[in-house]
This record gives sequence, C-alpha cells and structure tokens, in this order.
Amino acid sequence: MTDYSTTEKMILVQYAIKKYENEEIIIEKLKSILPEKDIQRNIDTLIGTQKVRRIGPEILQNNESHTEIPDLPDNLRPVIEQL
Repeated sequence: MTDYSTTEKMILVQYAIKKYENEEIIIEKLKSILPEKDIQRNIDTLIGTQKVRRIGPEILQNNESHTEIPDLPDNLRPVIEQL
C-alpha cells in the first residue's frame, strides 16, 4: 500500500464518493488502496466538515453546494480511474 498524506486520503475518498455514492461499494473499492479504518475515518471527517452528506442509510454525496471538491492531483488520477 502506498503512503498517502491526510489530504490525499480525503481527496481519494471524495472522488470515490463522487463515482459510486454507495458507502459499502466505496469502502470495498478503496480497501485495496487504504486501510478500512482510514476510509471510515475520512468519511466521518468529511461528513463532520460538511464536505460530504449522508443521503439515507447507505448513500453518500459530496456537498458541492457547500464546498468544492479539490482538484485531483496528477499522482492520484490513475488511482481514481482504476476504481
């Protein structure tokens, strides 16, 4: 597993949410990249900072009306494309 900075982990989670929305699928897809504990922690942090909102029990959505999704750094682009 590659070591990502805290910011990179958050960006990965946000782009995974944008791509899939279903929390179970997001966690499953990111497990090969990040430890599940990090994924869950980042989801909780993003919800707490209102960058992501929970729509129902399993659906997550980026809160783009409240904050913008950060630009995807070049080193993370291939990771997101493979999800």
